[in-house]
Amino acid sequence: MASLAFDGMQAGSAHSPAKVAQRREARIALLLSAPALVLMLLFIILPTIAVIFLGFTDFELGYGSFRFVGFENYADLIGDRTFRRSLWNTTVYAAIVAPASMALGLGIALLIEAEGWGKGFFRTAYFLPVASLLVAMATVWQYLFHPTIGPINALLDLVGVTGPNWLGASSTVLTSLAIIGIWQSTGFNMVLFLAGLSAIPRELYQAAEIDGARSAFSRFSLVTWPMLGPTTLFVTTISIINAVKVFETVKTLTEGGPNKASEVLLFTIYQEGFVFLRVGYASAMTVIFLAILVSLMFLQYRVMDRKVHYA
Repeated sequence: MASLAFDGMQAGSAHSPAKVAQRREARIALLLSAPALVLMLLFIILPTIAVIFLGFTDFELGYGSFRFVGFENYADLIGDRTFRRSLWNTTVYAAIVAPASMALGLGIALLIEAEGWGKGFFRTAYFLPVASLLVAMATVWQYLFHPTIGPINALLDLVGVTGPNWLGASSTVLTSLAIIGIWQSTGFNMVLFLAGLSAIPRELYQAAEIDGARSAFSRFSLVTWPMLGPTTLFVTTISIINAVKVFETVKTLTEGGPNKASEVLLFTIYQEGFVFLRVGYASAMTVIFLAILVSLMFLQYRVMDRKVHYA
């Protein structure tokens, strides 16, 4: 009798109005998220699996058959001078663009936040490079960096300095592309830092001033910079990822030259996959590129979790 009563209680609890409502909400949530899940499966998960699979083959576009070669593509990448050069150029480019665009973005955000008027105008003005098409702006940058008629070299001539061939010399081409990357990324970083600055309670600045932090630098070091920790970490990760993904400027302005001095990882992948049609080899490069991005995101999450744990 006791067991029958217990089974009846279990059946009643299973069909209670709360359980029924919970299952209904779960079905509705699944139904509403189904389009996003299908799109994610079709455009993210399945293409990623296909790229990983093709990286282990010798598939070439236009050929009807291919064979499984294992890690042969990855072994070839180790000895590929072009791949090593593009990986090094990408690293140097990111090492220049990411910290410079972050520093400028933070400085501009601090100036705009301290400005009592014209905030909307300055936000829009500094964000315009992010919204503009870089391919369309390439003509402007090509003119600015022109060795004979460009205004940059004209200004250098005024002070007695002979300007270099910015986009045509191996020693300056990567720096020139980095300047364009900084110009494009600073506005986006500024917006992110502005969001972080607006979330800092004003009472903290008043308390710091009462405690003796009279100068702007003291308030920045004691209040602003510690409170911007999560925002700075996020901006760092986004800046590095965006710098690693550089492609448009290289394709439009230099085509990886001269002598592969500006060839970056995405441009090498493009050349192998769409010019030389070596899709399997390009897929192996893409897997390495995805591994770099995933490692950066994993590093961000680990650092954020550590900060939350210590807090």
